[in-house]
Amino acid sequence: MRIWSAVAVLLCGAGMAMAQTMPQTAGETLSGQRVTLAQAVRGQRVVLVAGFSRAGGEGTGAWVKAVQTDPALKGVAVWQVAMLAGVPGIFRGAIRNGMKKGLTAAEQERFVVLAEDEAAWRSYFGVTEDSEPT
Repeated sequence: MRIWSAVAVLLCGAGMAMAQTMPQTAGETLSGQRVTLAQAVRGQRVVLVAGFSRAGGEGTGAWVKAVQTDPALKGVAVWQVAMLAGVPGIFRGAIRNGMKKGLTAAEQERFVVLAEDEAAWRSYFGVTEDSEPT
């Protein structure tokens, strides 16, 4: 039950009715495309699932699968977000490669890795606990 209340909040949080503006940080999809998430999802119905730590990131896959299989959310795009700002640059490539494992090309297109503006993204998602996906 907890997962669904969080997903509902995320669905609303990605909409244009939210008072807080999504940060304009550029990131890179796992497929290698530069993207500004706010521009990529503008005007669409989306669910954003974000991880801000290794433990939080490990839980995002289950959330994404739950959203994708829920008939009530059919047609809603799901984007995953991984914040790697706290990870030393030398390790980021290995982490990105690990994230790609088991993902289709289409899933990699909707998986954005961010390495800047962590405080702004934490505020946007209301992150209070790193070990849980947001």
